[in-house]
Amino acid sequence: MDASIVIISLPAIFRGIGLDPLAAGNIGYLLWMILGYLLVSAVLVVVLGRLGDMFGRVRIYNLGFLIFACASVALSLDPFRAGAGALWLILWRIVQAFGGSMLTANSAAILTDAFPARQRGMALGINQMTALAGQFLGLLAGGLLAAVDWRAVFWVSVPVSITGTVWSYLSLRETASGRRGRVDWLGNLTFACGAGILLAGITYGIQPYGGSATGWGNPWVLTGLFGGLFLLLVFCLVETRPRVLGFARAAGTRAVEPMFRLSLFRVRAFAAGNLAVLLTAIARGGLQFMLIIWLQGIWLPLRGYDFADTPLWAGIFMLPLTVGFLIAGPVSGYLSDRFGARLFATAGLVLVAGSFLGLLALPVNFDYATFAALLLLNGLGQGMFSAPNTSSIMGSVPAEYRGVASGMRSTFQNSGTALSIGVFFSLMVSGLASSLPAALSGGLQAHGVPAASAEQASSLPPVSTLFATFLGNNPVGHLLGSSGVLDQLTAAQRATLTGHTFFPQLVSGPFHHGLTVVFGVAAVMALVAALASALRGRHEPRDGRLPKNGPAADSHPERPAGAGPAARADRPLH
Repeated sequence: MDASIVIISLPAIFRGIGLDPLAAGNIGYLLWMILGYLLVSAVLVVVLGRLGDMFGRVRIYNLGFLIFACASVALSLDPFRAGAGALWLILWRIVQAFGGSMLTANSAAILTDAFPARQRGMALGINQMTALAGQFLGLLAGGLLAAVDWRAVFWVSVPVSITGTVWSYLSLRETASGRRGRVDWLGNLTFACGAGILLAGITYGIQPYGGSATGWGNPWVLTGLFGGLFLLLVFCLVETRPRVLGFARAAGTRAVEPMFRLSLFRVRAFAAGNLAVLLTAIARGGLQFMLIIWLQGIWLPLRGYDFADTPLWAGIFMLPLTVGFLIAGPVSGYLSDRFGARLFATAGLVLVAGSFLGLLALPVNFDYATFAALLLLNGLGQGMFSAPNTSSIMGSVPAEYRGVASGMRSTFQNSGTALSIGVFFSLMVSGLASSLPAALSGGLQAHGVPAASAEQASSLPPVSTLFATFLGNNPVGHLLGSSGVLDQLTAAQRATLTGHTFFPQLVSGPFHHGLTVVFGVAAVMALVAALASALRGRHEPRDGRLPKNGPAADSHPERPAGAGPAARADRPLH
């Protein structure tokens, strides 16, 4: 919930600190408030999962709860305003993400240790159900709390995180012994820098640059993209063939205990499951942000809702998605324990793809019953996929690697969510850039706005208009309010331009074109993920025998699969 509660509350937060996030030079604050948490989570979960394997998963988990609680308190006590206030919030959100990464990196591994194979799917199903449902319930909670006070968005996590910290320290016990080893400093450094620079480049790629609607031609963005990919390539060399770097052995950084167990990808269930996680996370992130903009910018205003009220109501109207998660998550987890993960995970992704195709076919001003049914179908599909897929991934690796496996799975999921913003916002902005300026200029001039002012307003980057609807601002008021043009118009013209229907009707055509591209790409990603899921292999055996495609975890988590006189912890996986 804490990862998404801020998204819907951004208008109240920025009003509270006295900062216009859409003013020139301030969009960076907005993006880092949204993406800072995701970027840190994507980069650090593997490192923290590996530390859990080495020093104890419960120990790292408990420390994460403590850090998360301290950051929650600091966020609620922001003493500054304007840019300084925004920087305070961004900084402590990053610290909060560090603590949250300790939790997510080790939670699935702790559950896998604690439950035998016959109950693991059900346990992980409940865990995944609450996590995914929390992402969408956070939207609803943020809308409700932001209406009371913007600090309440952060206050709500304080008692929860403090209680959770005390509870976890008192109740959790280690069920698997950690194996000490040398920290892979070179691997950690190259991965953190590479992934961080790459995701930051994607983040700035959606901002306008020069005369372009997006920043993909910005030299700094290109440097970030290629520099990040280069560092990740170096990371792969360090993890698999450290002797390639002559200084590695001399410096004592040879990865005796590598941070990222690339050899786990030789296990087909592990590799296929993580590919499906990445693609599904990208598609789900695109769905979340596009639905918010669709509801807040067009559908709700057409029904008479004020733009300022649309963030709350968007969260309410998206509840069928959460209901689908709540229904399908534990049920599919329980059934996958008996009948295997492949059937349920694959069928769930096919349902997700079908819901995207259904959304693609909807008109912009849709009938809510049909829309709600498609959201419910999407939630059911994601619930069917998530728990069995997580159980399959965690059950396919030896017990001593569960922490790093959990971190790797979380990395793919968090990276997919961060990538989705860059991918789908770029697709939407590119679609709007070709048609929105002409439609906006013509519509404004038809209602009395001077040609020069209309051209100036329509030349503003489409991403700014998208963010205006995302933040619950009246887009026309944002485009024309500061220039004084509205004061020169008649009362009837002002009422029309700033009313509930002018902007939604004006952009419905260009926006629907962008939605077609976005949901089409999301449907293809879901189908590719379904194919990967279908190729994961048969269900892992329950008696601890090794399947032909790689080592599976033993049905008794305290005894690593393949343990015996000849088994070695650093032995390559085949």
